[in-house]
Amino acid sequence: MHFTAEDLFNVTFASEPLPLVELAMAVVAAQRTDESAVFGRWRGRVGRDLPRTAGPLLDLLRPDGQNPQFVEPFARTLEEGRAAVREAGPLLTAEGLDRAAARAPGSASWLRALWGQDREAWRALDAAITAAYETVVAPHWTRIRQSFRADVAWRTRLLAAHGIKACLASTHPAAGWSGTVFEVGVPPGYEVHLDGRGLLLMPSPFWTGRPLLAEGPGGRPLLMYAALTPLPLVGPGAAEGALDALLGRTRAAVLQLLVEQRTTSELARDLDISLPSVSEHTRTLRAAGLITTERDGKAVLHSATGLGVDLLHSGG
Repeated sequence: MHFTAEDLFNVTFASEPLPLVELAMAVVAAQRTDESAVFGRWRGRVGRDLPRTAGPLLDLLRPDGQNPQFVEPFARTLEEGRAAVREAGPLLTAEGLDRAAARAPGSASWLRALWGQDREAWRALDAAITAAYETVVAPHWTRIRQSFRADVAWRTRLLAAHGIKACLASTHPAAGWSGTVFEVGVPPGYEVHLDGRGLLLMPSPFWTGRPLLAEGPGGRPLLMYAALTPLPLVGPGAAEGALDALLGRTRAAVLQLLVEQRTTSELARDLDISLPSVSEHTRTLRAAGLITTERDGKAVLHSATGLGVDLLHSGG
C-alpha cells in the first residue's frame, strides 16, 4: 500500500463498529480454523446455534474474507443495512457472480438466481442476514463495541506516541514498512496506491487474518484488521481495569508477568492455561509491539518491550 505525504496525514479511525460488517466478519470467523485456543469454543456454539435459515450467507461469505462487499454495507443499523443490500441487487455484475460461484461450497444455483433478481432468492438472503444477525451479533453488541473502542483507544495512543508506522505495523505479525510503502508479507499479493485519499482504519473483534482492504464510505480506502481483543476474550460485564478492557483479562495477565522474562511453559503454568493458548496470546502481543520473543536452545523466551511496560504503567 503506497502512501503519499497527504495520505500519511489522513489516516483516521472509524467512529463505531457497523452491524453488517461485523455480521460478515462473524460468519467468516465461524468458518475459519485458526486461533482455535481463542475461537474454538465460540465456533462450536455458533455451529450449534446458527439456524439453517442463515445458510445462504455461508455461500457468499468465505473464510478468507475476500467476499462480495454488497452483503456487508457500511450502514449504522440492521434495517439500513438490509435496505442497502436490497438496493445493491441491480448493480451486481457477471464477474461478481463468477467469483462468488467459484468460491461457494455448494451448488451455485441460488447465487445465479440472486444475480438474476429472483425474488425468492433475495427473500432468502434477507432472512439469512436477519437470522444470523440475531444469533451471532445482536446478543453481543455491547462486547463488540467494547473491543472496538478499546482497540481504537490503544492505537490512537500508539499513533500519538510512536507515529503512524508503529500504529499500522502492529495490525499483523507480517506487517511492516519499506519507506512509505506499507506491506503485509502474506498472500494474496496485490498493490494499491492511495493517491491522497487517506485511509480509514476499522478493527473487528471477529477477524483473525491479515488486514483486509475495501472501498469504504465515499470511495475512501478502508483497512479492516483484527482487534487486539477478540470477542471470546471480552468479558460479559465491565472490565476490572483499562488494561483488561484493552487486552482481555488473560492477555493483560500475560503482559504483566512478562515484566520478567518467562518461557511459554512458565506462562502456561503460572496462568493455568494451555500451551496453544499461551502461544496465541503471545503472538498477538508480539504483533502489537508489546512483547518480544527469542529462542534459547529449545526454550522460547518472552519479555515485555518498553512499549509494553509503558502500557502497564499507564494502566492501559
